[in-house]
Parts: sequence; structure tokens; C-alpha cells
Amino acid sequence: MKTPGSCCTLDIATMQATKTHVAANPEAGKGRFETVTEWRDGAQAVTRARSFTLETDEPTALGGKDQHIDPMELLLASLGTCLTIGWVTQARMRGLDYRDLRIKVSAPFDLRGYLNLDPQVRPGFLELQYTVEVDTEADAATLEEIRKAAEKSSPMFDNILNPTAISGRVMKLGGTVAA
Repeated sequence: MKTPGSCCTLDIATMQATKTHVAANPEAGKGRFETVTEWRDGAQAVTRARSFTLETDEPTALGGKDQHIDPMELLLASLGTCLTIGWVTQARMRGLDYRDLRIKVSAPFDLRGYLNLDPQVRPGFLELQYTVEVDTEADAATLEEIRKAAEKSSPMFDNILNPTAISGRVMKLGGTVAA
């Protein structure tokens, strides 16, 4: 059986101190995340972010060994975890707690896009859907406020919902090949 967590363990005081500091010093709020992904074998890769590692693979039907999370599932997990943090933050700011909180994220796809079988079908997800399952004393109106606030403050929700510029370049050992 799952041991219940508590929204009260979220260090809201440190978060509020950071907010105050960034409000007074906007440059202090600017930064950069970086990951490095290295190909391992077949469809497997290892990604490093700070001191953490994450392994990915493809399902066997797509040529992988199905030993790790698929990159498409990772996108769903990114959205789900970011929204979860938002829900906990919003509860903590309202003095609420949850007995249980679960966010299910799902997305339909059509392999014809990924497999280049139909140029009219995109290779990515067709849409993203999420459901929040929560056990709490909070009323429906408060939960709706929390949903809206969590979506509004979620970096992942924003990055998925709004176009984000992407640029790439290829570097060959010894120099840049393309820009």
C-alpha cells in the first residue's frame, strides 16, 4: 500500500525567498538547463542532467529492446511531473493537503508519421490529455483554481502548448559541419 506523502514537505519558504530575490534582481532568475544524451546501442541512449541519469529505448516493434522508457513517454512524464509539482505548490500555498494525488497523461499517436508512410500524418502526438485524480477535503471550486494555477505556472505545459524555437547544429570532431 502506498504511504501518503504531504504537501507540507514542499519547502515553500525557500521557494518564496527565491521569488522575492528574483523579483528584486531579475537577472538572478535567468539560467539554463542542459542535458547530454549519448547513444549506447541500437535505440538505447543515456541522458545526463546535472548528477542524474536517465535511460531510454524504443519498444521492440520499433527496433528497440524495450528495456527503458520511450522518449515519447518521457514527454508525457515531463508534463505529468511538472503539473504534479504545480498541484502540490498550489495546495501548500492554500494550506491544503492531499491524501492522494495522481496525474495520468496520455496521448494518441499514428505510427504512419514516424515511419514516413504518410506525409499528412505528423510523427508526434496528435494531442495530449491529462486527468488529475485527487483525494482531498478541498471543494470542486478550489480544485479548479488549483488546476488553472498549475497549468499557468508550469514550464512544461507552456513549452508544449506554445511554440518554442529550436535550433540545431552538427559538429564533427575537429569542427562544425553545419549550422
